[in-house]
Amino acid sequence: MNASTKPSKVVVIGGGIFGVSTALHLARLGVETLLINDGPLANGASGRSLAWLNSARKRSDAYHRLRLAGIDRYRTLAARYPNAPWLRFDGGLTWDADDASNEIAEVFEYERDLGYHAQWLTSEKVAAVTPGVDPSAVTPQGAIFNPGEGWVDLPSLIGRLAEEFRALGGEIITDAGPAAVDIRDARARCVITADGTRRDADAVLLAAGSKVPTIVAKAGQQIEDATPIALLVRTKPIRHPLKAVLNTPRVAIRPMPNGGFALDSAWSEEEVSANPDGSYNIRQSTLQGLLREASRVLEGNPVLEIEDYGVGPKPIPGDGEPVFGELSSAPGYFVAFSHSGATLGLIAGELLADEIATGRRHPLLADFRPERFSTSCR
Repeated sequence: MNASTKPSKVVVIGGGIFGVSTALHLARLGVETLLINDGPLANGASGRSLAWLNSARKRSDAYHRLRLAGIDRYRTLAARYPNAPWLRFDGGLTWDADDASNEIAEVFEYERDLGYHAQWLTSEKVAAVTPGVDPSAVTPQGAIFNPGEGWVDLPSLIGRLAEEFRALGGEIITDAGPAAVDIRDARARCVITADGTRRDADAVLLAAGSKVPTIVAKAGQQIEDATPIALLVRTKPIRHPLKAVLNTPRVAIRPMPNGGFALDSAWSEEEVSANPDGSYNIRQSTLQGLLREASRVLEGNPVLEIEDYGVGPKPIPGDGEPVFGELSSAPGYFVAFSHSGATLGLIAGELLADEIATGRRHPLLADFRPERFSTSCR
């Protein structure tokens, strides 16, 4: 977009964290913004995310910097809502399997060299640093505790952001069905909702989760896609001292505002199968297996019961790195497609809104442009 031309109207497609965050930041910049979603807000990946705020383990320097900026914005938000039950910074604890794949010592040195706050703990020291863990579950190589990590309940956050967005004059249309981006004269001109209504816009942001690669392919832009099916189990509330996020070989655990736990794992995702009609098959043995694995690593090995669960696509680009910014083949057409939606949600919305409003590309997003993939998919 021309840096001297501020858009008068922007349409955002997608009611998850990327869409709502960007819409709010646009409204804060004084841009008239309409957000459209296929269903209620947070009905996609944002509603079934572990939502662990972190930049742990190994990744590219650019991705690490972006994630650190993302965590910084959450700390600012935490200062604004110091007693919020939906945003906590009580650290994260990670350990690996007791086999040749264990990288705890190597990862600890890597994180320490980066200046990422990390403590290497033996099983005997875990309880004194972060309560709620059964020390017998920690493998002999020990665990890494990252004190600066946290978690967020994305549906709660999205609700807060949407409330402010509406207060600033933003409009939200939910249950609109699938939306299409109309490109004329080689640029995004409007969004067409399922009922045929055309919404003119000077710029469009597509933040429709796993649907992004398919939709942008119609504009001639390829985005490599490695989206798997994810399963998140939420347990009934219990009284338990765990506050940190746990990332263990067989289960990841995150406390929830109501006193329950959110659970996921790589192995449970592999046991979910999709049906031709778009529904999913989830075995009871998979659900119960997650509960058992969680109980095994929690102090006291409590009996856990399922409150509910969510299953569906987890957006992940083919190279694992985020995709943010304007399509080179269609000016005015912006996309947001990434894993780590929780960690990146606030910073991505801020930077995308600034790019849409000013036309200036932000250097933090330089390595994550859509054009790194082939632009020819026809």
